[in-house]
Amino acid sequence: MKRILLTALLLLTALAVVPAHAQAGPGRLQIRGADVSSLAKSEALGGVYRDARGRRGDALAILSQAGLNYIRLKVWVNPADGYNTKSRVLAVARRVKALGMGLLVDFHYSDTWADPGKQYKPAAWEALPFEQLRQAVYDHTYDVLDALRDQGTTADMVQVGNEINGGLLWPDGSNSTWANTAALLNAGYDAAKAVSGSTRVVLHLANGGDNGLYRWWFDNAGAHGIRYDVIGLSYYSYWHGTPEAFQANLNDVASRYGKPVVVVETAYPFTTADDDGWENIITSAESYPGYPATPQGQSAMLARVADIVRAVPNGLGLGLFTWEATWTGVRGNGWDPADPSSGNGWENQALFGYDDRALPAMSVLGRR
Repeated sequence: MKRILLTALLLLTALAVVPAHAQAGPGRLQIRGADVSSLAKSEALGGVYRDARGRRGDALAILSQAGLNYIRLKVWVNPADGYNTKSRVLAVARRVKALGMGLLVDFHYSDTWADPGKQYKPAAWEALPFEQLRQAVYDHTYDVLDALRDQGTTADMVQVGNEINGGLLWPDGSNSTWANTAALLNAGYDAAKAVSGSTRVVLHLANGGDNGLYRWWFDNAGAHGIRYDVIGLSYYSYWHGTPEAFQANLNDVASRYGKPVVVVETAYPFTTADDDGWENIITSAESYPGYPATPQGQSAMLARVADIVRAVPNGLGLGLFTWEATWTGVRGNGWDPADPSSGNGWENQALFGYDDRALPAMSVLGRR
């Protein structure tokens, strides 16, 4: 009996020192996350968030209470509107960690959006020779992550680049010259590890159902010595192939490269209606066959994505992040940081409805 009690005591003690975001629970995903990069600006402009019962509250607390346990925040270098900067990320990170949630920091290495179609250098880096550009990547990455560590909110995961299908910091870091791509990505990796050896570094591609792309990219990454810990994917069912193709790709890359996988971006519409006067990006009533643009359809699609990640063999499926879960239709909080009149086109895919209430998909994901 004493031995049993001692074992139980040791187990309880171990659990007590494990961060809340790492306690997945039986059968649950380790990461049940949301990207909320637009939240600080939304709040500053009067954005309101309510739980499923209509009670007004802090958006991060509402997400946490629903069972989500990880937050993703993007970092731009010098954006026109002054948001998604180091100081803004530090402020939100304090709130994230106070709730016991994990933190993924997403470096775009740009003053604006970086994705497969554009990887613009920050204005301050445009004229730098390559070696100075590599050093700028290191210094910027280290600066942001060191500041997070100093305030007691060390990043748990870091993305070195965002949707880098074609490389980063074009033209220098285009993967038409893999040696340059590798040098820049390894600079970010080394900076992250210099701040915290336990922070996991993610390499993130879009087109999550395209196995040919992932094999080509990560085979080249291996051949050129690119260092990373986790493979990150974007998967939007209306753009990136069938769930079956997505599942096959996830399973293949996890096995082929022996790395855990995480979906750092996914979303689905809960309506086709517009809330901010700016045309939505996704307007189809059934963006993917069998999944209507309703709260129930949103829940079903996001649950399916989560279940596909959980089914990755050998426990290598870490989890997922819904993209811009708090980007509701708040005037002035549009997609273009240089144009306050722009809308966001994404409010019909948030996890809060047009009445500001948490949608059913939030708690569905929280239980995953």
